[in-house]
Amino acid sequence: MKSLKLLALALLFIGLASCKDDKENGDEIVVEKGISTFYFIRHAEKDRSDDQNADPELTQTGLGRAMHWAEILKDVELDAIYSTDYQRTAMTASPTSVKQDVDVQYYDPRNMDIDQFRVDNLNKTVLVVGHSNTTPNFVNQMLGEEKYAAMDDTDNGSVFLVQIVNGTATSQRLHFSCNCPKRK
Repeated sequence: MKSLKLLALALLFIGLASCKDDKENGDEIVVEKGISTFYFIRHAEKDRSDDQNADPELTQTGLGRAMHWAEILKDVELDAIYSTDYQRTAMTASPTSVKQDVDVQYYDPRNMDIDQFRVDNLNKTVLVVGHSNTTPNFVNQMLGEEKYAAMDDTDNGSVFLVQIVNGTATSQRLHFSCNCPKRK
C-alpha cells in the first residue's frame, strides 16, 4: 500500500513538473492548448469600372457572393470576424457579421503580429477577409511555412481553413462556386 501511495505521489509530481513552461536558451516556449479554427477568404468581386479607384465597392455579383459566404458559414459559430479596412473586404464580411451578430474588427496585414493574433484568438473560430496577396500570405504566416502562392485575381471563391490544435497548424484550401447574379 505504501509503494502504491509513493507511485501515485511520484506520478503527481511528474505531472505537475511537466506542466511548467519548457525553457530553451532562456526563453519560454509557449504551447497553445486547445483548438483554434480560422476561415480565410478573399473579398468578393470588386467593381473594376475605374482602374484609378484604389478602394472600390463590390459589384452585384460580389454582393451576391458576400451573401453566399454568409450562407456557407451560417452553421459555423464565429467568435470573431476580421477585415482589412477597404470597402470591398468590409462589404464581403458584412452579411456574415450581420447574420452572426459579430462585429467586424479591422486589421492591417502590413503590421500584423502573428503570434499575438494567435494568442488573441486561441480556442476561437474566426473569419478573416483579405485580398489575393494578403490572404495566402496570412495563411502562410499562421502555418509557419510558405505553402500558398498569391491567388489568381479572378479567384473569389477559395477559402483557406486553418486549424491549430495544441500549437500545431494544419490547412486545406477549398473552392466554392457561386451562382451569384451577374452584372448587366
